[in-house]
Amino acid sequence: MFLNKIFKNYYLEIIIILIIFFLDRISKLFVIYQDKLNFNSEIYTSKFLNIHLIWNEGIAFGLFSFNENNLYNFLTFLIFLVIIFIIFLIRNSDLVSRYALLLVLGGALGNFFDRLFYKAVPDFIDFHVGNFHWFIFNIADIFITVGVLFLIFIEIIGNNKKEL
Repeated sequence: MFLNKIFKNYYLEIIIILIIFFLDRISKLFVIYQDKLNFNSEIYTSKFLNIHLIWNEGIAFGLFSFNENNLYNFLTFLIFLVIIFIIFLIRNSDLVSRYALLLVLGGALGNFFDRLFYKAVPDFIDFHVGNFHWFIFNIADIFITVGVLFLIFIEIIGNNKKEL
């Protein structure tokens, strides 16, 4: 009975990761296709949202972008190590933290895949108000951000319970 419960959770975890990964892949492939169809012009434009493909060679939100191959490869290797660490954390976390980490892992795998195959991550969601534009991001970044915010929230709630 106990073994069945462990395997059910294991399969559910894999399904969650795969859903996030494939949502990210499908959205990126669609935007890349639309970008080629539209000859690198904006795919969608509105008052607060633009869909426009950019290739991010850095990490989250374009930080640490550079052209040096050795530095890019080193950064990609560091991201791989972080993914391994997240998998370790998932195996050793409580149920609530596990699902937040699964969101982070699913998004991280989506962006890591792009780094390996494209040598850059396609970002395309551009929120803006007037001339102020937020960092351009993708679906994987959304899952990573929500997972990290959820982990922070869990930590804050956990620390408040310990103080009481």
